Amino acid sequence: MKIYSWNVNGIRAVHKKGLLQPFLDEHQPDILCLQETKANHDQIDLDWPEYEEYWHSADKKGYSGTAIFTKSSPIDVTNGLPEDIMSKYELADVYGDTTKEGRVITAEYEPFYVSTVYTPNAKDDLSRIAMRQQWDPAYLEFMDRLQHKKPVIFCGDLNVAHEEIDLARPKPNEGKKGFTLEERAGFESILKKEFVDTLRHFNPGVPELYTWWSHWGGARERNVGWRIDYVMVSKQLMPLIKNARIHPGVVGSDHCPVSIEINVTLWS
Repeated sequence: MKIYSWNVNGIRAVHKKGLLQPFLDEHQPDILCLQETKANHDQIDLDWPEYEEYWHSADKKGYSGTAIFTKSSPIDVTNGLPEDIMSKYELADVYGDTTKEGRVITAEYEPFYVSTVYTPNAKDDLSRIAMRQQWDPAYLEFMDRLQHKKPVIFCGDLNVAHEEIDLARPKPNEGKKGFTLEERAGFESILKKEFVDTLRHFNPGVPELYTWWSHWGGARERNVGWRIDYVMVSKQLMPLIKNARIHPGVVGSDHCPVSIEINVTLWS
């Protein structure tokens, strides 16, 4: 089965461009996780009868949001973080309350959990780094809690490039949003909990595997990008993972989809 993750940067815009259906027709994801949907379910009519739709939209219209489209019915779907984790961390700041921005949705299946996340951006002036130092451990605590029950696949826009190989111009971007020591340390904490960066596992040392490009200066055409979108899996799932890929040919957003293929069948 194929699990895809895509920050669509506005699902209505991608749909209006006529780019969603061709993507589905070509790639046939069994589970599709979306970030930055910027819409409520009732604001878009998708004729996808093969999928069940689960949405977690922000309280603020046209902002943030996540969704999961799945061909197999999950056992359960949870929006957001658990109450005890939300109360443990400071997840609101001057920009807003991240717990009300639809940033996390998690589906439970028999063999594993699938969670998708849209991590808060640190901002150009790094004014949200303090939030990131709360958000990153809060979400990781949730994922680690789940993987003590059964394996976890989590994916999405983590808004961080882990290492220098993960962005085209590391030196000029050292210390800037998405490539600060604090954000990279947050990613290291994920690895220490024995989650595996699937794309890097299958492509060690391979450069130019980017998933996001600026709109400026023809960055995408020149592949001057960043890898900030990931599919992470519990270590015990790795023997079942067949491949991990990026799909830069899929357009419609400033991000491209990322995916894994796993030797598991959730339906007959």
